[in-house]
Amino acid sequence: MNLNLFGFTIDSWTAFGFLGQCFFGSRFIVQWLASERKKESYVPVIFWYLSILGGITLTIYAIGKRDIVFTMGQGLGCFIYVRNLILIYKKKKREEAAPAV
Repeated sequence: MNLNLFGFTIDSWTAFGFLGQCFFGSRFIVQWLASERKKESYVPVIFWYLSILGGITLTIYAIGKRDIVFTMGQGLGCFIYVRNLILIYKKKKREEAAPAV
């Protein structure tokens, strides 16, 4: 089923793309609220999970739309988001293993 909205056709692929964009965009709201709470610039771990979720969803959407530029941009970004989580958890593991002073 297609829906026409302001001259745009909204089909199931477009709805899926919007879902990915909502995931991806929500990470900025989460980061902003976390920073406001701490009264300093802060990137919470959930930011990276939302980045991965949005990135994967948008990569699937871009593949479905056969857009190589969008596919590469979102797909490659996912590796960076995963790498940031790896670095965060490695640091956390080191800190937990370090003797208390």
